[in-house]
Amino acid sequence: MKVDSEALNKIAHLARLDIHPDEETDLLNSLNGVLDWMEQLNEVNTTGVEPLIHLSPEVNVLRPDVVGQHLSRQQALANAPQHTDEFFEVPKVIG
Repeated sequence: MKVDSEALNKIAHLARLDIHPDEETDLLNSLNGVLDWMEQLNEVNTTGVEPLIHLSPEVNVLRPDVVGQHLSRQQALANAPQHTDEFFEVPKVIG
């Protein structure tokens, strides 16, 4: 499968990309190179190969979620530079 200039412009429109004419040739070469490589992968004999779900056999080790000791609101706010009776006060970030 080869991507031509018309298909590239349609893909760029769908992806909301602005492609300059001087970049078009390089993008076409890169995209066609990737597609050629994918065609090579399609030629590999994969009969008898189990599909991978994960690349690593590692599994997450999660601890049980149990209630333990916690800070009271007063203890948590004790060292806060600015706070009200209930909340931390932080500088405004969004205008």
